[in-house]
Amino acid sequence: MSVVKLKTRNARLETQVAKVTRNSNRKPLTVVLNCDVLIVGTINPNGIIIVDKPRGMTSHDVVNVVRHLFGIRKVGHAGTLDPIATGVLIILIGDLTKRFNLLANDDKEYIARLRLGVTTDTGDALGKVTNVSDPQKVDGDLIEKAIMSFKGEIEQVPPMFSAIKFKGKSLYKWARKGIIVERKARRVTIRNVLIKEISLPDVVFEVSCSKGTYIRQLCQDIGDRLGCGGHMTELRRIRSGDFHISRAIGIDKLKSMSRDELYNALISRVYLK
Repeated sequence: MSVVKLKTRNARLETQVAKVTRNSNRKPLTVVLNCDVLIVGTINPNGIIIVDKPRGMTSHDVVNVVRHLFGIRKVGHAGTLDPIATGVLIILIGDLTKRFNLLANDDKEYIARLRLGVTTDTGDALGKVTNVSDPQKVDGDLIEKAIMSFKGEIEQVPPMFSAIKFKGKSLYKWARKGIIVERKARRVTIRNVLIKEISLPDVVFEVSCSKGTYIRQLCQDIGDRLGCGGHMTELRRIRSGDFHISRAIGIDKLKSMSRDELYNALISRVYLK
């Protein structure tokens, strides 16, 4: 418990209590008046908040917003979302940051939009176009066959534009210098795939997968298998472990919530054990 001591001998006690409470982003716990010392106690938050990350923000941007709202530095996330992606981002607060591995290792579920015929250096719409081809020669049957061929346990080479370390530096930093590093394939599992729409050049599909699966790379690999290339234009994470998008809170909503509403939104349950 954090404690703030205010020494006073006049009648402005209520004003000072209100000031401390108003300026604190932590939930008031108790107020005790003892002789000349006013003690205002606050309880540090511990829990999880599921945020619906908007497009354009980094996962760290969201962490900073939550730090400001709760007035606590001890905030992290369980599973990075690229700036282009939206959806479920698990934010860990206080002691729950110690449970990172417990949550980050969970399976994920996404809805992705693949654009065939255009390849980029990053594998998504934020990169530079490196090749253009005509996707009209592929039909629905070929597309379905190509996508379904990735179902199950596969070896996936992670993209150069990723946070994986090489010689102590993230791969994307090497990529920005024009240096291509040889990457070892990683074993990941595509548990299920459902094609939701084919409207060339775009294909929308839902995929559930294991930790460490790069959907950007999956989109690129599907395009390569079809012979026309492709890249990811949209990505929405709709589930991470037990947490579904239906439980997520948008950034604007989060910012408009009162202190009590923020605390009531915290999930702790079994993860504190």
